[in-house]
Amino acid sequence: MTNGQPIPVIIDCDTGVDDALALLFAVRHPGIDLRAVTCVAGNTDVDGVVRNTLTVLERAGAPDVPVARGAERPLIEAPRSARHVHGHDGMGDLGLPAPGRAPVDVDAVTLLRREILASPRPVTLVPTAPLTNIALLLRTHPEVTRNIERIVFMGGAAGAGNATPVAEFNVWHDPEAAAILLTAGVPITMYGLDVFTRVVVPGADVRRLRASTEPGTRLAGELLAHRPATPGSRPDDPAEDAGGLGDAGALCAVADPDGLTTHRLPVEVSLAPGPTRGQTVVDRRPRAGESEIHEGTREQPLVDVGLAVDVERYVKLYLTTVERSGR
Repeated sequence: MTNGQPIPVIIDCDTGVDDALALLFAVRHPGIDLRAVTCVAGNTDVDGVVRNTLTVLERAGAPDVPVARGAERPLIEAPRSARHVHGHDGMGDLGLPAPGRAPVDVDAVTLLRREILASPRPVTLVPTAPLTNIALLLRTHPEVTRNIERIVFMGGAAGAGNATPVAEFNVWHDPEAAAILLTAGVPITMYGLDVFTRVVVPGADVRRLRASTEPGTRLAGELLAHRPATPGSRPDDPAEDAGGLGDAGALCAVADPDGLTTHRLPVEVSLAPGPTRGQTVVDRRPRAGESEIHEGTREQPLVDVGLAVDVERYVKLYLTTVERSGR
């Protein structure tokens, strides 16, 4: 909370197993006022993302949060899903029923503009997906930045990538959109792979969630069970039943920023074709190097890059929140 009031939050997502974990947390945390959710192609196609988002909000016991359909492909690249990670339906193929809710009758960019400008207090925007919708918003309606407190995005990496050796999936999926985000002119926090992979819920807690009779809590357990903590392990392996929070960690960082250690560093996105495309180049040098000395200094956006996380603190925060019975 800020000054005793919940933080106005808008999530832009590609739901997705871990986006679903993030939605469950956002709905149930008393310090977050979830004002809208916008959907973009990424983990699965955009229509599947809309369906999954509405289903999760229903299971979470969310109020009537507006949900809008957004971009169905990146700005330049062809769409490239992550169904091999998230299942054919993007939700771990859990066989969830179709939602009874429906999206609003405006597109994602229109909804983002409307909700950001209508908020009585500046909004924290949390993209947990490829950044296509956000880039379109910033280019079409740059006036929204006057009512954005901060953008906390799940994406990028200061170290190794996952889509390529150096690029994280969300940025790799639409590098041009990520580059536009960095020019937003508002404070930005990068919750990247350096902290993303560390926050793991122990198996005993996952099993407790799965045994719950409360729909949202049980769904959190089922989703965590689909996200084995060790890459390459099978979700049904009883020896590997711990689950990574993934995108939900970015929402934990909004609710409890003191659990995330950040450093304000220059960041740029590699847009050139080839093996580095989509890399977030994070400059952690203490001083300028030969390149700047000989070629001049280039202005790069400064980003609060997450480099360390209090794992136990965020796991406890997540479990305490999702085991609430809903509002």
